[in-house]
Amino acid sequence: MNTVRVALAEDNVLLREGMSRLVAANNDFELVGVASDLPQLLALVAEQAPDVVVTDIRMPPTGTDEGIKAASWVREHYPQTGVVVLSQYVAPKYAVALLEHGSAGRAYLLKERVASVDELARAIRTVASGGSVIDPTVVDELVKARAAEHSSGLSLLTARESQILGEMAQGKSNSAIAAALYVTERAVEKHTNSIFAKLGLSEEKDVNRRVKAVLVFLSHQGANGP
Repeated sequence: MNTVRVALAEDNVLLREGMSRLVAANNDFELVGVASDLPQLLALVAEQAPDVVVTDIRMPPTGTDEGIKAASWVREHYPQTGVVVLSQYVAPKYAVALLEHGSAGRAYLLKERVASVDELARAIRTVASGGSVIDPTVVDELVKARAAEHSSGLSLLTARESQILGEMAQGKSNSAIAAALYVTERAVEKHTNSIFAKLGLSEEKDVNRRVKAVLVFLSHQGANGP
């Protein structure tokens, strides 16, 4: 397996040391540097161009959403670099913000669930290969009013709708999905509206419902994956 070059960002010294050791414990990872705030992280990425950034969601200078800002900056300047955002907050708005421009190479995990080397390592490897990982607890909170309907909603999708949702989960636009599946963009729009309706997202704004549909899809994939 190719070595995955990892950059870490965490302002808590003990957590930063702990995560550094978790990364170093894997022979296929190379820790290229650590940062304790957003400016340090961006400078580190610019200098090292890592394969994956693992970052806390809240760091100096503002202690609000630095991890999300870092992910957005990385997408613009280093699109091949994956980002794993670690958070102690279930608040789904952060996951929506992380994925609104595409889910490929992005992960959002709760710190309390990253309790072992395996959990974090799996997320790093998945993101490095262009995949996505979203903590299912976040998804449950996001659509808590319809938690019991998640599986049944997905089971109502036709084969074509499931295929389109899978393409959507890769961050593709309707036109890109149409090109990939050799169908018209109008057909894709019709299917996506049907997907939103079956998942109970018909009343949401377009960007939000696309992201939420993808979150449900990714949560379902994670629950049924290896």
